[in-house]
Amino acid sequence: MTHSIPQLPEEIAKALAFQAKACRDLASPFAAAVCEALAQSLDENSAFGRRISSWGARAKADALALRAAGALHFLARSGKAPALAAAYPPNAFDAAALAREIERAIDEHDVFLAGFLDRPPQTNEAGRSSVILGGALIVAAATGLPLETLEIGASAGLNLNFDRYAYDLRVGAFGAPAAELRLACDWRGAAPSLETALRIVSRAGCDIDPLDPSDAEHRARLLAYVWPDQMERLARMEQALVLAAARRERVERADAGDWLATRLSAPPAGSLARFVYHTVVWQYLPPETKRNAMATLEAAGAAATPETPLARLQMEADGDTRSAALTLTLWPGGESFALGRADFHGRWIEWSGAGPHRAT
Repeated sequence: MTHSIPQLPEEIAKALAFQAKACRDLASPFAAAVCEALAQSLDENSAFGRRISSWGARAKADALALRAAGALHFLARSGKAPALAAAYPPNAFDAAALAREIERAIDEHDVFLAGFLDRPPQTNEAGRSSVILGGALIVAAATGLPLETLEIGASAGLNLNFDRYAYDLRVGAFGAPAAELRLACDWRGAAPSLETALRIVSRAGCDIDPLDPSDAEHRARLLAYVWPDQMERLARMEQALVLAAARRERVERADAGDWLATRLSAPPAGSLARFVYHTVVWQYLPPETKRNAMATLEAAGAAATPETPLARLQMEADGDTRSAALTLTLWPGGESFALGRADFHGRWIEWSGAGPHRAT
């Protein structure tokens, strides 16, 4: 049976339309079609539809469209909805069949789909490690120091390992040739020098709802947030999860503001640069968490010295659905640099050439 409601609330319709455009801009027409099918299929006869249609003004900020699409992808991958899976890649794309099977899935798996919306999306995209690598090289070059790396919104910790991957960056290669995961990223513009010595002395991350790469259900949830027609990303995620599961580091369950306050209140262990980074995370943080994190960074920055500098790398959305803005702030001094822009999934980076330079 086909259901419909006269009109979705404006904020919900806009959130779905925005995400559909973003998916198309990032070469995922199938994910865009899922968002559009949801806009046509949702009704108040299902708990899934009622929850989505009543989400309110935070629909876009809470990435509601990605939550809903992730729920359907998880279900399609689970083996519990074979007809839905048949409408998903790698099978041929048929928009009408997809819309029909989404309606069927909502009818038959309503409780599961509604419950899946409880948790925010986890987009622990290993491809973003190319951005983190570039920022770390810039900080290492400017300070001449080893780095203590601190990631907020670290999810399953895949990008804690950014220096352990191998890279093909068009401007050159980086990392051990025998690394088990090799990332390709088109570095354009005034790219950071790959000759810079990069030494990571410690690494840690936090997340309000961390995922464990060694847990099968957690791995399935993380893979569900990868857009179904981006098979290369799915393969990369699976390999990064295997590597992360074999490492000893695990992401701490903590509020980002509280975690930074604890981490940055302790004195640095010798001469090193503290390197705080986050990728497509800031938009999801509650306002109070953002205020606390900023207050902590500013206080720690005020205490930073040339021997114990503090850096913050941001890869965050700024309204352009095609790419993210890259910003680096370095203390002492607190000067911010617009480093360039990057594809949200790490396919390319356009480096501006801006950045700090080492004092001579």
